[in-house]
Amino acid sequence: IRFKDNGTGISPENREKIFLPNFSTKKTGMGLGLYMISTLVKQNNGSIILEDSTYGASFKLCFLAMEN
Repeated sequence: IRFKDNGTGISPENREKIFLPNFSTKKTGMGLGLYMISTLVKQNNGSIILEDSTYGASFKLCFLAMEN
């Protein structure tokens, strides 16, 4: 699954921090959105990857198929 936006993107110095709890570049908000998404994806045998993009931010979510 891929999600993209057309915002200003994520600066190189923030790329390592975006999935940490309480990290935000905004004056308001709690900085929990990407942390919560990352946690939920990992709990469901997946990974979330910030992809390089010419504009905005692009995230790829990958999930492993589970056999019953």
